[in-house]
Amino acid sequence: MLSVTLDISCLFLYIIFDVMNKATARFPHVASQVPVAAGSGEVRGFPASVTLEPRQSTSRMIADTLRLAIVEGVLLPGMPLRQDAVARQFSVSAIPVREALRQLESEGWVKVETHKGATVSPLLADEAREIYEIRAALESLAIGLAIEHHTADSLAQAEVCLRAALAESEEALYVKHNEAFHLSLYQPAGRPRLMELIDTLHRRGERYLRLKLGRPSHKAQSDQEHVALLAAVRRCDRPTAQALVTEHLLNTGHLLHDLLSAKLAADSPKPKRRRAKQAPTPGSSN
Repeated sequence: MLSVTLDISCLFLYIIFDVMNKATARFPHVASQVPVAAGSGEVRGFPASVTLEPRQSTSRMIADTLRLAIVEGVLLPGMPLRQDAVARQFSVSAIPVREALRQLESEGWVKVETHKGATVSPLLADEAREIYEIRAALESLAIGLAIEHHTADSLAQAEVCLRAALAESEEALYVKHNEAFHLSLYQPAGRPRLMELIDTLHRRGERYLRLKLGRPSHKAQSDQEHVALLAAVRRCDRPTAQALVTEHLLNTGHLLHDLLSAKLAADSPKPKRRRAKQAPTPGSSN
């Protein structure tokens, strides 16, 4: 049992540092605050400790690293996230780890239960659909408020984001360009709290969106819908833009719901059939 526990702990620590480079590249606001301290106990070539200061940046960096690992499927649904293992590897106390897990729990990435600790949240069909239903309502409102305030510069920025998304084939980068395109359409509304809500939902729905991106035909359809959406914004056609963004997001939510429901059905254990009891043959004794 001790050997199994140690193996799981080492695997978990390897997973964390396997995505460290990606996390710092994707979240540059903390990249410069992650000095590596080489140690004697290295595992597969990565350092035994990392020094992160100050504490606020420490908890954010831990949260960003774990979030990226979850999004990329390295940390799987249901996998335990041991506070002591994370704290030891980052050479920090339990406080910033708890802060990071609390942040991830509020975003829906992690589930924390009393006496059980933290685990990676499961992928839920109903949650995926609901996220996109809420996004549809909020983003329809946002684009309606923003459309008359777009300028040549803001439309040019939206075009840059759109072209980057159209040309991108790598999932992680596509998600980033997709989010940037959507937010560029709503930014001129001048509603910071509305934008904050939309941004939170984008992050919460990111790992669900990747299920859709695994199917090239669905990405191609999304790209076409994005082109039509930007064209409506350019024409200042509010009803069409709102209808397009609503349909785009609701369709995505229903698609993800269907994909996850089908996956759950396929993964569910099949009930064993009972073999029919054969009737005794004439002349046989019971």
